[in-house]
Amino acid sequence: MAERKVRVRFAPSPTGALHIGGVRTALYNYLFARQHGGDLIFRIEDTDSNRFVPGAEEYILESFKWLGIHFDEGVSFGGEHGPYRQSERREIYKKYVQILLENGKAYIAFDTPEELDAKRAEIANFQYDASTRGMMRNSLTMPKEEVDALIAEGKQYVVRFKIEPNEDVRVNDLIRGEVIINSSILDDKVLYKSADELPTYHLANIVDDHLMEVSHVIRGEEWLPSAPLHVLLYRAFGWEDTMPEFAHLPLLLKPEGNGKLSKRDGDRLGFPVFPLEWHDPKSGDVSSGYRESGYLPEAVINFLALLGWNPGNDQEVMSMDELIKLFDLHRCSKSGAKFDYKKGIWFNHQYIQQKPNEEIAELFLPMLKEHGVDVPFEKVVTVVGMMKDRVSFVKELWDVCSFFFVAPAEYDEKTAKKRWKEDSAKCMTELAEVIAGIEDFSIEGQEKVVMDWIAEKGYHTGNIMNAFRLTLVGEGKGPHMFDISWVLGKEETVARMKRAVEVLK
Repeated sequence: MAERKVRVRFAPSPTGALHIGGVRTALYNYLFARQHGGDLIFRIEDTDSNRFVPGAEEYILESFKWLGIHFDEGVSFGGEHGPYRQSERREIYKKYVQILLENGKAYIAFDTPEELDAKRAEIANFQYDASTRGMMRNSLTMPKEEVDALIAEGKQYVVRFKIEPNEDVRVNDLIRGEVIINSSILDDKVLYKSADELPTYHLANIVDDHLMEVSHVIRGEEWLPSAPLHVLLYRAFGWEDTMPEFAHLPLLLKPEGNGKLSKRDGDRLGFPVFPLEWHDPKSGDVSSGYRESGYLPEAVINFLALLGWNPGNDQEVMSMDELIKLFDLHRCSKSGAKFDYKKGIWFNHQYIQQKPNEEIAELFLPMLKEHGVDVPFEKVVTVVGMMKDRVSFVKELWDVCSFFFVAPAEYDEKTAKKRWKEDSAKCMTELAEVIAGIEDFSIEGQEKVVMDWIAEKGYHTGNIMNAFRLTLVGEGKGPHMFDISWVLGKEETVARMKRAVEVLK
C-alpha cells in the first residue's frame, strides 16, 4: 500500500444543489490528493434515474471551478479509466454481477413488493438475510430450470448479495481506528435490478473504485454503516489486497441544537448552505449561495477546512497551499462539527483585509456603477484601502464609504443636533477659507495648517472636527478627517462645506 499512487474520488449524484457538507468532503479529498502528489477523480453517480435533476451536474462543476478545487480526471475532464458517469457503465456492472452469481456470492430473487410487505407484516423486524432467505422466492430455494424460465419470460428480479452470518467484519478507518461489525446484523443487500438493468449504489461504488484504482475512500460519516458490506464485496471479488483505505468524516451539525445541518437552518438563520445560488427546476425555489452572498472563495475554503479538522497549531487563516501542506486525516475529529456560520463571516473579513486593494476595488466597481458613480480607478483603490477593514463583505462598502463619491444630500438629524453648535456655521465658513488657501493639500499638510489655525483661534478641537465631518460626510462616520478631505480634493471639500453651512445655519 505504501508504494501505491494516491487516487481519491468525489462522486456526487446529480439530484440538486451541492450541499456545503459535500463541498467539504471534496475539499478534504483534494487536499489529501495534492499533499501526496495523487489524483482526484470526478465521478457522477446517476444510477437512480428517477432522482436526476437537469442542470445539477453543471452546477456542481461550476461550484468547484469557483472554489478553486481542480480535478485531474473524470466527467468533463477525461482520463484513462472512463466512462466516469455510472449510467454509461451498464455493461461493466453486468459482467461483475455475473461473476458474483457464478461464484455463489450472490443470488437472484423474484419476491414482489407485495410478498416482501406480507413477510414484514408476518415477522417483526424482518430482514432479508441468512435466517429468512430460505423461505423466500429466490435462486437458493427454487430449481434452476424455474429460475431460467422466469428470466426468459421477462419476470423482474433483483440480485442480492449473499452475506454469511456470524462473522466479525473489520473496517480499518483512518479517523476512527478499527470498527468491528458482526455480519449477522447485515441484510442481503440488493446489488442489481433487472427493471432498469442498473446496479445499486453499493455494487457500482465498489466496481468503480476498483477499476479506477482508488487508493483511499474519504467520505461522510453517514456511509460508515455501509463500510462492512463494502469490505465483504471486495473480498467476494478477490480484491481485498487492493481494497482502498477508508476515512469517514464527521458530520456538519446545526449551529444550534442537535442534528445534521440542513437548508432549513440556513433559511432560518440567514446563511447559505450551497456554494452557488440554486434555482430548483422542479419547484422554482431559489436558494442562496456563498458566491452570490458575497463570500470570497478562499474564505469559504478556509472556513470549511477547519470544520472537523485542525492543523495542530493556533493558525486559523490559511491559503490553499498551506492547507495542502498541513492537512492530515488523523487530525480529523470523530465527532460532528457545529456549523459556526458567524466564523464564516469572520473569515471573509480576514480575506478582504489580505487581498490587494486593487482586487477589492475591481469587485466594488459594479456597485459604484449601479449608483451612477464613474470615477478614476485610482480613487476607488484609495478609498478601498481606507475602508475595507470596516466590512465583512465587499457589498457593504457602499454603505460605509458612499460619501467619498457622492456629496451628502441631507444631514443626519441626530448628528446635527449633537455636533452642530451655535457657532459652527461661522467656524466652518472660516475653515473653508483656510482650507482654500492650503498649498500643500497632503494629509500632513492639511493637518498642520488646520491644527495651527484652531490653536491660534482658541477653538475647541472636538467641536471643529465634528462639525467638519458633518459637512463632508453628512453624518458622524468615516475615517480620519484629513484622509477624507485629501481624497475629495480641495475644491470638493470647500464646496461641500459651503453647502452645509447654507443648509444647517
